[in-house]
Amino acid sequence: KVGNYKRTVKRIDDGHRLCNDLMSCIQERAKIEKAYAQQLTEWSKRWRQLVDKGPQYGTVERAWMAVMTEAEKVSDLHQEVKNNLINVDFEKLEAAKKTFHMACKEEKLASSREANSKGEAAMAADQQKKLHEKVDKCKQDTQKAREKYEKALDELSKCTPQYMENMEQVFDQCQQFEEKRLSFVRDVLLDVKRHLNLTENQSYATVYRDLERVITSASAQEDLKLFSNIHGPGMHMNWPQFEEYNPELTHHISKKEKSKKSSDGVMLTNVNTVADHAQAGDRGSVSSYEKNQAYTASTEWSDEDQTAPNSGNDTNGGTNPFDEDVGKGVRVRALYDYDGQEQDELSFRTGDELTKLEDEDEQGWCKGRLDSGQLGLYPANYVEPI
Repeated sequence: KVGNYKRTVKRIDDGHRLCNDLMSCIQERAKIEKAYAQQLTEWSKRWRQLVDKGPQYGTVERAWMAVMTEAEKVSDLHQEVKNNLINVDFEKLEAAKKTFHMACKEEKLASSREANSKGEAAMAADQQKKLHEKVDKCKQDTQKAREKYEKALDELSKCTPQYMENMEQVFDQCQQFEEKRLSFVRDVLLDVKRHLNLTENQSYATVYRDLERVITSASAQEDLKLFSNIHGPGMHMNWPQFEEYNPELTHHISKKEKSKKSSDGVMLTNVNTVADHAQAGDRGSVSSYEKNQAYTASTEWSDEDQTAPNSGNDTNGGTNPFDEDVGKGVRVRALYDYDGQEQDELSFRTGDELTKLEDEDEQGWCKGRLDSGQLGLYPANYVEPI
């Protein structure tokens, strides 16, 4: 995953921080050990004096004193723990340096006082003597502090070669790590270059080869031939054929048409009567669907326009409204199996071809005709144009 390298980088930063935290933790523990050792020493010293001056005597007194001895020994052990936890050489050097500088300061101050006393005639000889003795004592203290300082510095200097050797090893390791890092960055940049350079990607060249192949394969003659086969003289025609009368194909209006109203809100009536006389497959019959469409054409009827249910226009001897549909329509192919749920619905199987006579209505139904001549409704989304 992109960005996961950040965890590794963060681990390095966290490692540096954790090293500092570990040092702080050890230093705090060393301070606790030192403080505990000092408290034990002070406690032992104070109670040793109290028991020694008290009325206790004999072996019990020695046993009591042994408790203080135990505290002093434990104090030494804790002081040793403190010294082992942290490097005391540098602390000793700093302490010796501070003592030496303080001794130099005292010596300088004593020398200044002595010089000032010589200029004052009123100062007694004994006071001048004391100042001179103070100067001598400060010089001695300064010399002792200097010797301790130089000794601590010499001890610390002995650790320098080992420190330098260790530093060289650590530095060499860091150099090796850095070399690996720089090489890794270089390799990553080369990978980035390869990803960005699409000219080296075979798929990129394939895209344009495929595009050129499709464009060059285009043919005006084939397109004209295809259009002629679909929409020209060579297109499929459903010429009228002789159909036997079949009473099982009686077409009744479905509940979908019964519930449909005209655009002006007039409920259709007298449709069932017409449907009872209309028979699918008969050129003189009228389907309920066609009759329904005829009834919804207008809401302003006159007595002359309305014909009786059993008039000649609705019988087998009258004109067939479906005559105008012969040879018209769009050929479609069934995508799924469909079994008609009502008598006015068609049934077909996947792959069957039929003729769509009218476009889809608001409820998703189309009017169509099977090759057998049966008329009816079917779901629009169950077929596709051929």
